[in-house]
Amino acid sequence: MTDMRIVFMGTPEFAVASLRALIENGINVVGVVTMPDKPKGRHQDSLQPSPVKEYALSVGLPVLQPISLKDPQFIEQLRTLNPDLNIVVAFRMLPEVVWNLPRLGTFNLHASLLPKYRGAAPINWAIINGEAETGVTTFFLKHEIDTGHIIFQRRLPISETDDAGSIHDQLMDMGADLVVETVRAIAQDAVKPIPQDESITYTPAPKIFKDTCRIDWTKSGKQIFNFVRGLSPYPGAWCLLHNGNKQMELKLFKTHFQALEHVLPLGSCHIQGDTLYIAVTGGLLWIDELQLAGRRRMPTADFVRGLQKGVTLVIE
Repeated sequence: MTDMRIVFMGTPEFAVASLRALIENGINVVGVVTMPDKPKGRHQDSLQPSPVKEYALSVGLPVLQPISLKDPQFIEQLRTLNPDLNIVVAFRMLPEVVWNLPRLGTFNLHASLLPKYRGAAPINWAIINGEAETGVTTFFLKHEIDTGHIIFQRRLPISETDDAGSIHDQLMDMGADLVVETVRAIAQDAVKPIPQDESITYTPAPKIFKDTCRIDWTKSGKQIFNFVRGLSPYPGAWCLLHNGNKQMELKLFKTHFQALEHVLPLGSCHIQGDTLYIAVTGGLLWIDELQLAGRRRMPTADFVRGLQKGVTLVIE
């Protein structure tokens, strides 16, 4: 489709869809940059390649895996590939010597409607914050992260039945199409990048850690509902469950919120038949799917059936 020489940079499954779309549309990808293989297994005695590396090798593309993106040897390898354009999807922050190397620059695919949700976890935070829509953006890189001029955007509604997993998959496919569209427009010299609208309220999307995922039962029921689905299926919202003298970590993956007035103690846990609900501000949070530490993810009914009769559960 185009003789432009393209270097693709990415690591997770989200990026594979874009790389596959480029290859299947006949776009000239001359090399791939991804993370070094990671140790895996109980004894960390074997290495796991990234999803992007696995796909790249399956279609015969050369792969570079620098530990440091400023390594002179890596920079020289990149120059040898003589790229006209770099494409970045779900990768690390690039130094200027890398993103400024191709004659046409470097563009990135970001899983939000920039300037909203700049940062490492835009899908999660959009759902946690109860947004009604999100989308994907392609933009040219510059010094400040996620601030470059916008090339194209596509919008995606978020329904209350969506979680981070379903939105991830939809944006992955939408983003792959947008990457191809962006390459075609650049090849035809048909892009007119525009500055990001800094009048739009900037909402950050920082990296998520385990402590970030702990449920705060003082929040409103709707906020907790959004928090759970914004972290499902990974990394998972969690709390502590006290079952008699036992304390264990409990992850929640699917809930539904029932708005109603009640006088129950906030955070109190109640069993009703084979269902489980927690009293929260503004109503009841019904737990549909959960997982105890070291156990499989399961419907709440399976969990309840395994409890002793008359047990008192305490959520913290």
